[in-house]
Formats: sequence, structure tokens, C-alpha cells
Amino acid sequence: MKLNVMSERKDIESIADIRLLVDNFYDSVKLDPLIGPIFIGVIKDRWPAHLEKMYRFWQTVLLEEHTYSGSPFLPHASMPLEQRHFEHWLALWFHTVDRFFDGEKAHEAKWRGQRMASMFLSKIEYYRSNEATPLK
Repeated sequence: MKLNVMSERKDIESIADIRLLVDNFYDSVKLDPLIGPIFIGVIKDRWPAHLEKMYRFWQTVLLEEHTYSGSPFLPHASMPLEQRHFEHWLALWFHTVDRFFDGEKAHEAKWRGQRMASMFLSKIEYYRSNEATPLK
């Protein structure tokens, strides 16, 4: 009997689910030839701290358990990112969400990822074209 993988997926419900999502997503990012070198170059040997921050960020956003504080845009402001990088990041994000989860929170994770990618790109382009620096 062949199992239906789609029916085995559940929604994002706990910090364990967030960890699964974030860990697998960044495993993909690190191996990716387009965005991997950018993230590896910025994060260097601080992956455990970065992952912990991402767990808290997505826990706050998706589970409404307020464990994250900070400004997620600032670390990205000076990165050499263009639209193609955000589109690729988003494709990896969607793939990872869809690989493990299905449901309301999974759909929200994709929607929020899309909104963040759009906002980050817009802000990066604004700061570049106006030779401005984001407030800290």
C-alpha cells in the first residue's frame, strides 16, 4: 500500500514544528548556490545563534508566543540582495513549508514570508536609490 504524503502533513502547532521548519529551510539555504554564499558570508560561524533567533521570530509570528524582539530588517539592509535572491529565498521557503506542513499556520507562514520578502526588497531598493541608511 502506498502512503499519501500529502495527508501525513499537519499544521504548524508548536516550537518543535518551528524548529523543524527553520532547520530544514536553512539546511537548504546553506547548500543553495545562489543565496547560500551570501548567508554563509554574513552569518559565518554564528549559525546556532542565528537559528535560535529564527526560532523565536517564527514562534512569535506564527504561534503568537512572544519570544522575539528586535528588528528583522536591519541585518538584511546591507546585504547584496536583489529581486532574484528574494524570489529564490521564497521558493525555498515555500518548498520547505509544503514539504512538512499543511494547514492554516502553514499558509500563514508562506503568506508572511512573501510579505517580508516584498517589504525587505522594497526597503533595500529605497535605501540604495536614496543613498540612505536605515535607522537602528
